Amino acid sequence: MTSPPRFEEDSLGKVELPANALYGARTARCLSNMSFSGKRLADFPVMIEALALVKKAAAIANHRSGVLDLTRRDLIAEACDQLRSGLHREQFVADMFAGGGSIAINVNVNEVIANLANMSVGHPCGSYDPVHPKLHVNASQSTADVCHSAQNLAILMHWEALDAALGRLLAASWEKAVEFRDVSVIARTCMQDAMATLLGDSFSAIGAMIGRRKHELGAAIFCLRSLNLGGTVIGSGEGASESYRLSIIEHLRHVSGRDVSLAENLFDAAQNIDSLAAVSANLSLLGGSLIKMCKDLRLMASAGFGEITLPAVQEGSSFFKGKVNPVVPETLIQCCFLVEGADRSVKASLEHGELNLNVFEGAAGALVLDSIGMLARCLDLFVDRCFSGITANRHRSSLYEETLARLRAPVS
Repeated sequence: MTSPPRFEEDSLGKVELPANALYGARTARCLSNMSFSGKRLADFPVMIEALALVKKAAAIANHRSGVLDLTRRDLIAEACDQLRSGLHREQFVADMFAGGGSIAINVNVNEVIANLANMSVGHPCGSYDPVHPKLHVNASQSTADVCHSAQNLAILMHWEALDAALGRLLAASWEKAVEFRDVSVIARTCMQDAMATLLGDSFSAIGAMIGRRKHELGAAIFCLRSLNLGGTVIGSGEGASESYRLSIIEHLRHVSGRDVSLAENLFDAAQNIDSLAAVSANLSLLGGSLIKMCKDLRLMASAGFGEITLPAVQEGSSFFKGKVNPVVPETLIQCCFLVEGADRSVKASLEHGELNLNVFEGAAGALVLDSIGMLARCLDLFVDRCFSGITANRHRSSLYEETLARLRAPVS
């Protein structure tokens, strides 16, 4: 038998909720009014973890500032620790691309934390006693500074997987450069035979490109250490005490173990997302560079060139028997299409921010997180299932001798 629904009442009236929902009326209204993408906060566990870190730091800072008593501080902190451990993910139903300046995300996490805190001391879900989602969990905060800071922190955390995947591809590139340093092939410019070259040189070029993109993307992401937490809505800090504003970043640094810092200009941080857009632009540059690399590998392995052999991981066609296609590089190419498309939307989020607050920052942050995750997973697959197993067709190299001799001959 299914449990009967429970009801909560807000300023607009009564709201029906599933019996097992840890979220409340405001989240339910967001679901009804702003959900469309099918991408839920639950699909971004690193964002949930970052939000829990921000809320825990805020509870500690609010206690130090006299806003929260010790009991409420500890109840909120314990609920945040549950979320950080991966519990209750199914309760984060907010649409990551909902409008309203990420309000759905903030109210979702506030209500879940409040209900977990209250239930831990025997109070029913929805009672909001002794912990209230707005008065206590969200004390001294605004959606604007909470979600900005959490998404920046989430990107810093999420970057580690992509950084590692790029490091693996970088190392594999240099290994192939050494392995193929004695294999002679034909360099081509304008798609025509041009001159003799070594296959290893082509792979060293891949390594140089990956190293450069890894460094520049990492530098752009490093800039996201600068947060506006404590600036509340527009950067003024209205609604937060001076002692809270002076200590919140220190507490977040402590609970997260991350070397975050306060933005130099909180008004700038509230309305301009160019640092986030710079990360997206670098992701797009990486995507474009990976597309070029994969296209080159497909050509070099094609029936026409046949200079390398890609690992055969599955049948390539449901029609042609025995045909093996470069499905793994093609998968990476399509992943990069999505990354490049996301960058255009991030740029639009930058352009359409108005006056004192960019209400589209949440969509941009979600797209950057999604791109980082897709690239990390796809690059690991690419290295494991394709790149590391590439071999040189030394027989084809020997057949090039006549052509290579002609290309080495001086021009008369």
